[in-house]
Parts: sequence; structure tokens; C-alpha cells
Amino acid sequence: MLNLHVEIESNSGFCFGVRNAIKKAEEVLNRGEELYSLGEIVHNEQEMDRLINKGMKIITQEDFKTMKGKTVLFRAHGEPPASYAIAEENNIKVIDASCPIILKLQKKISKSKSNNESIYIFGLPNHPEIIGLNGMIGNTAVVFEKYEDLEISKIPGKITLYSQTTKSLKQFYDIIDKLKHEGIKVNVVDSICRQVSNREQELREFCRRFESIVFVAGKNSSNGKQLYEICMQENSRTHFISAVSEINNEWFDSKEKVGICGATSTPLWLIEDVKNFLQSL
Repeated sequence: MLNLHVEIESNSGFCFGVRNAIKKAEEVLNRGEELYSLGEIVHNEQEMDRLINKGMKIITQEDFKTMKGKTVLFRAHGEPPASYAIAEENNIKVIDASCPIILKLQKKISKSKSNNESIYIFGLPNHPEIIGLNGMIGNTAVVFEKYEDLEISKIPGKITLYSQTTKSLKQFYDIIDKLKHEGIKVNVVDSICRQVSNREQELREFCRRFESIVFVAGKNSSNGKQLYEICMQENSRTHFISAVSEINNEWFDSKEKVGICGATSTPLWLIEDVKNFLQSL
């Protein structure tokens, strides 16, 4: 046996928005009722399999447009007004699990639009949160993934800058500094979720304490990719996994200290499974 000393980072597990969405889904499923989710509730394959096994069905936007009289969950990422209009027209019962932070953000961006502001969003163009946010204003915002994607010569002298809630706080303010250096006035709407951004420093300190790190997240998790990079910066022996089956015994030496952490989309039960497996080696 390797006799590993294993510890889970205290802030790992779902954020509030995801926990709330899953709770609402389970309340319906546990009553034996039919439930559809408009897209995946969370970017984690293991958790999605668990919910699908309980009876939840995942649908696309195209599926949603043709449904009638069903019960559909709107996940934490939030939905644009068009989705609510379709639900009303097609007699669809909506279980709204939109994160309160996202809902406030959608109200803010709608106000910015009504004030005729030039709106830019730092985020992933195809991320469901961004689709919902930009949908609030008729998809009129300029969405960019990194500073280098911007055409500086085409940016107005004054803009209002939003961010996807799970983006890096440091990257966001680095972009603001660069834009201001170009002479652009930036009205900053700091929309980054602190439950996510505050983890960065805590995660750095955690990773320094261990000889190896096992980072657990879904392969499609934007937040997971970002936090994994932070772990790698602090501990080069960081291993990204999505399932217990991906763990390689050869990663570890006998009696070494191993830290386990995950994305805001990673279920705590999966992290616990990883811990139990490592302790059995």
C-alpha cells in the first residue's frame, strides 16, 4: 500500500447556484414527475449521469422550441427573454433555477442597453451564461475571450465592460488597465462571482502544501480549466481527472501528501470518492 496522506480542499464542491439548481431538479424527480433540463445543469459528466439515472432528460434549444405542456428546468446560468416567451406560448411549466447573481447581472445589462451604452463582455461567446446575458439586449454586445481578440481601433472612446461570472478577476482587471492605457474610458461592471474569484488565492496556498494535487472537474467546465491552471502554477504535479477511473497509481510515491480540489461544478460526492480511492491504494 502507498499509505497516502489525503486532504480535500475545504472550499471544493458546488457553488450556491449549482446546488440550488440540483436541489430543485431533485425535488421534482423525487416526486416521480417528468422533468426536462434546458441544457446540462452542470458541466460535470458524473453528476449529469446521476441525474439522468434519476429520470431527468436533457434537451436542446431546438427541442425546447417544439415542446408543449412539459416541465422544463432553467439552469443556474440564466436564460434570455426569448426562452420565457417560448415557455408561455407552449404552455411549458418553468422550474427557474437561475442564479440570483446572474439575474441581477441581467437586470444591469438591460439598464446599460436602455442607456445606449456600448457594451462589451469578457467571456466565452458560446457559454450558456453569456448567451443568456447577451440575449437580454438582443445580442448587441461585443463578446471577447481575451484582450488580443479585440480590435482596438474599432472600440468606441467609452464602453461599459461586463464579465462572465466565472472568469479570472486578475485577467479582467488586466484587460481594464490595457484598455485605459489605449485611452478608452471604461465603465466597469464587476460581475465576477466572489465565491469563484476568492478561491484563487486559497487554492494557491492549498496547492503549495502538498507533494501532489488531484484536480477533479468535468472536461467541459470553463471554471475547471481556469482553476486547474492556477493549481499547475503552484504545483507542477497536478493531475486533472474527471472520474476515479482516470487515476494512475504511478503518479504517487509512498506516504506522500496528496491534496484534492475541484471546480465549482464538481460534486462533493465525487471528490469524496476520489479521496476514498486514494486512501485505498
